[in-house]
Amino acid sequence: VQLVESGGGLVQPGGSLKLSCAASGFTFSSSAMSWYRLAPGKERELVATITNTGGTTNYADSVKGRFTISRDNAKNTVYLQMNSLKPEDTAAYYCHVRIPYMGNYWGQGTQVTVSS
Repeated sequence: VQLVESGGGLVQPGGSLKLSCAASGFTFSSSAMSWYRLAPGKERELVATITNTGGTTNYADSVKGRFTISRDNAKNTVYLQMNSLKPEDTAAYYCHVRIPYMGNYWGQGTQVTVSS
């Protein structure tokens, strides 16, 4: 199982970024996917989840209305579109999948810094 995030960077408050997570080594189209984030001094936060078909999504209250999770099963990729970014969104963002009978898998993370 491999999850490779990309798309992080430095952005000004109010700006946008789109994160990508390329997945391999498992049946992507059968797996729900999630994005988490971890900021210094804070607990890991579940940001968004999406079902295997993309039909259902859920968001943390802190990002609802600003972030959108999506997926392309043909490309084995899950995305996180982040708009109206705030300094408190600064964190390392991780792609996650839980595979039955195998466990939890995480990517290496991509850093998002929101600062003027």
